[in-house]
Amino acid sequence: MDCVKLVLFCMLYPFLCQLVFSSSLPHLCTKHQALALLQFKHMFTINPNASGDCYDSITDLSWNKSTDCCSWDGVYCDEVTGQVIELDLSCCGLQGKFYTNSSLFQLSNLKRLDLSYNDFSGSLISAKFGELSSLTDLDLSYSSFTGVIPSEISRLSKLQVLHIRSVDPYVLRLGPYNFELLLKNLTQLRELGLYSVNISSIIPLNFSSYLTSLWLQRTLLRGVLPERVFHLSHLEYLDLSSNSLTGPIPSNASGLQNLQFLFLSSNYLNGTIPSSIFSLPSLEWLDLSNNSFSGKIQEFKSNNTLDFVSVKQNQLQGPIPSTVCNLKALRVLDLGSNHLNGKIPHCLGEMSGLQVLGLNNNRLSGTINTTFNTKNRIIIINLYENKLKGKVPPSLINCRNLEFLDLGNNELNDTFPSWLGGLPDLKILSLRSNKLHGPISYSRTNNLFAKIRVIDLSSNGFSGDLPVSLFKIFQAMKIIDENSRTRKYIADYYNGSNANNLIVTTKGLDLELPRVLTTYMIIDLSRNRFEGIIPASFHQLSVLESLDLSSNKIGGEIPQQLASLTFLAVLNLSHNHLVGCIPKGKQFDTFENSSYQGNDGLRGLPLSKDCGGDDGVLQATTPVELDDEEEEGDLISWQAVLMGFGCGLVIGLSIIYIMLSTHYPVWFSSMVVKFEHKIDTRMKRN
Repeated sequence: MDCVKLVLFCMLYPFLCQLVFSSSLPHLCTKHQALALLQFKHMFTINPNASGDCYDSITDLSWNKSTDCCSWDGVYCDEVTGQVIELDLSCCGLQGKFYTNSSLFQLSNLKRLDLSYNDFSGSLISAKFGELSSLTDLDLSYSSFTGVIPSEISRLSKLQVLHIRSVDPYVLRLGPYNFELLLKNLTQLRELGLYSVNISSIIPLNFSSYLTSLWLQRTLLRGVLPERVFHLSHLEYLDLSSNSLTGPIPSNASGLQNLQFLFLSSNYLNGTIPSSIFSLPSLEWLDLSNNSFSGKIQEFKSNNTLDFVSVKQNQLQGPIPSTVCNLKALRVLDLGSNHLNGKIPHCLGEMSGLQVLGLNNNRLSGTINTTFNTKNRIIIINLYENKLKGKVPPSLINCRNLEFLDLGNNELNDTFPSWLGGLPDLKILSLRSNKLHGPISYSRTNNLFAKIRVIDLSSNGFSGDLPVSLFKIFQAMKIIDENSRTRKYIADYYNGSNANNLIVTTKGLDLELPRVLTTYMIIDLSRNRFEGIIPASFHQLSVLESLDLSSNKIGGEIPQQLASLTFLAVLNLSHNHLVGCIPKGKQFDTFENSSYQGNDGLRGLPLSKDCGGDDGVLQATTPVELDDEEEEGDLISWQAVLMGFGCGLVIGLSIIYIMLSTHYPVWFSSMVVKFEHKIDTRMKRN
């Protein structure tokens, strides 16, 4: 009997093994699916640069026809049927035309399709996307599609996620049908993102009640902000920024219990900001900037989630409520460019998580009585253009992470706070337009101001000699950054906040830099009472880009060594007591008269006073005593000059009279143009 059992087992064993083994394998995808995928891939080249800002781009799609297509990169199959149900080709570097009859549309069982972050070279979005009736997720974002979004998309009634976003604004648009019609059948939508699509419509009222995320920034939406949007109770992310929406925020927004991100910036919204906004229990980011909101900032209730608050560039009035310090998780507070008054709340310095404080362009007054504790993590402080008085608060020395400090355009009355040089990461320091005074002295401790890139002390009452030794320790201005070709910005941690914008003066004009490049190297000591000479050691600041010493009492010559500053793009030495010859070569050949005007003792191009002698050698500028013969010769030469000037004046007036009476001003204009061209050519040669 045992032998019979053994024989039966041996006969059945191969069959049982095959059954068990085959049941553990997934179903092979069908041949026509594999062929459709390969045909689709072969329509494109793979270019990693085509994926733009992708952090984890695929450099090669390892699709081998000898293997099961369900194992290919980005391909996912149904475990039961073997049908391809998901295709994730985001960040694959696909480059080329996406044809409307693409083999991709043969994958009729697709549920999820992600083609974002590729380069389809201005292709139109095919109407055949509307035939993929099983789709629940569709993402065509940032892949260089253009033209009209086909109305057939609205047939995808199972869609839960739809993202069609563009880097270039308005290259995509909705067709003659309106936004409301597009949403008519999309009743299951959870996420809708149409960033930079030209919708040109009012906000419809037929959004899916299941919506959790709504991205409609920069879509040319117009009309009143509808209350219906604030009744979408599942919303977690709402972005309607950069449109033309009007009216107030609905007074009752308390239904948005799950809302985490609210962006309504850059519209034409008005009225007061309802207190219910600040009380939403899940809210983390709130950006209402660049609107026309008025009234007072409401009291803040205790909140452990709010991380970012920006209401800058509105018309808000009244004091800053001290209850802002109840926001325990707050990292960014930007209230700049409003009409806020009163004092700065003392408790702001005790918020250990705060990193950005923007209170600029308001009417805040009193002393800066905020005491920053040693646990603070603040990186940006911008108090520019208020009515603040008193001294620079000594507790700023506790801000060890501070990179950007702007106290300009206030009424601070103090001496130069050299102790700020002890802040190890300070890169931007602006104290312009205050009542600071006295000589600039500093401790000889090493590494002071080691990372400073912009220092603006203009329009104060500083006096004494130029602080030569201070300039020598500006180490960041001596080193060419290896990453200088990459555009990086100082203290640029939060894209939604421009609290790190800076006012600089260039050629007499105040310019606002929304952000400050790490490569900017600026020294501005203009409109003070500095004396002494320009130090030759300035040439050690080899990457200095802008130097303004105008409107002081600086004497002596311009050091020839400054011609070695090849990065110097802006130079203003006007209205001082400088003498001698202007250096020649390199950047100095590009500066205009305005860089030197108001210095009667200066000579050389671009000024009209010649600097060279008969042999072209620079003449000495140091005055020497003259004996009687030289004085007499000098007197005779001046008499000749005056006689020549008188004759020249008569002849010149005669020429002008003849020119005007004979109606030939063109001749004169032509001569002037030729003369200017000669000067320009001469400057370029030098």
